[in-house]
Amino acid sequence: MNVKARLLALVFCLFLVILIPGLVQAQGGLAILGSSAEADFPSKLNFSLSAQSNVNITDIRLCYTVDRMSFAQVTSEVYIEFTPSTTVDVSWSLEMVKIGGLPPGSSVEYWWRVEDAGGNKVETAPVQVRFDDTRYSWRSLTEEKVTIYWYKGDDSFAREIMSAAQQALGRLAEDSGASLEKPVKLYIYADANDLRGAMVYPQEWTGGVAFTRYGIMAIGIAPGDIEWGKGAIAHELTHLVIHQMTLNPYNSPPIWLDEGLATYEEGLLDPGLASYLSKAINEDKLISVRSLSSEFSAIPEQAYLSYAESYSLVEFLISSYGRSKMLELLNAFRQGSGYDDALERVYGFDMGGLDSLWRGYVTKQYRSAAAEWMHPALVAAGY
Repeated sequence: MNVKARLLALVFCLFLVILIPGLVQAQGGLAILGSSAEADFPSKLNFSLSAQSNVNITDIRLCYTVDRMSFAQVTSEVYIEFTPSTTVDVSWSLEMVKIGGLPPGSSVEYWWRVEDAGGNKVETAPVQVRFDDTRYSWRSLTEEKVTIYWYKGDDSFAREIMSAAQQALGRLAEDSGASLEKPVKLYIYADANDLRGAMVYPQEWTGGVAFTRYGIMAIGIAPGDIEWGKGAIAHELTHLVIHQMTLNPYNSPPIWLDEGLATYEEGLLDPGLASYLSKAINEDKLISVRSLSSEFSAIPEQAYLSYAESYSLVEFLISSYGRSKMLELLNAFRQGSGYDDALERVYGFDMGGLDSLWRGYVTKQYRSAAAEWMHPALVAAGY
């Protein structure tokens, strides 16, 4: 064989190694002929495998891990059902309805384990596949730890979105000392309908969502509705930051703190939410801090009040005790402290103490505000 022929043979062998990595791992005639994964966003992730051997292939398993923040490496193993044969073609789908779905831009690493009747075994090298929303032609913009993906609107729209994100991070750092520790992705859908089309279990009111374990958020923002979008960005971005800063294997912050900070970073409390808070004060129907530590009610009026109270609680802690104490509180939760223990350590009172102090603060605040616009004669009469 001449030098040119040898070089061609070497190139052909390398080509096989790249296209069919399983052949390199062949054992006793058992080889992987092909393997692939294809996203059918948002409903499925489809896997397929082709293998052959000199004897019947008897066992095929698909192993995969989802890339997300965690304290333990979780590997899922799927036993593939098939008829034993010397040549097999199998497929399996990860149904998103069974796991709650994956956000756009998430990724899954997978590999196969195959065994034949002769005891020969082959394990493929891990391959990473992205679960992308291919319905749209995404463009991207990155600044520091934030990457924005969008498909509708010009470059100036994306730059305004990025500016809003960076300003939100700046306000959050100023208010609480909290900041991003890892990069995050922000997917901007053209409207709420497009956003809901990216979700497995969408709610009709969903306008934005933070996938905290993945460092991904998705928001429906039309180019003409960017002012609303700035508040939504601040809210969802705060959730990502708080999750990164407090992640631990033992406990998570109370809901009122997480939602309170997110709502607080949007800016002034929405007048509609403020009206629910004012009404609850007047009727002596405020929800306790302890109750606000768990999931909010599904009843709309109670949920609105929960968000309003959470905003007020965070406002009280920041205005009364400052930024440094809020950062201490977040760090206490990062260490896995319980709700009462964390508050005692940082502020010197537990949830009951916080409830009492805050009620005095918010009642005085709202009644003073009401007195400012009431006629002096009505105030003097005790109305």
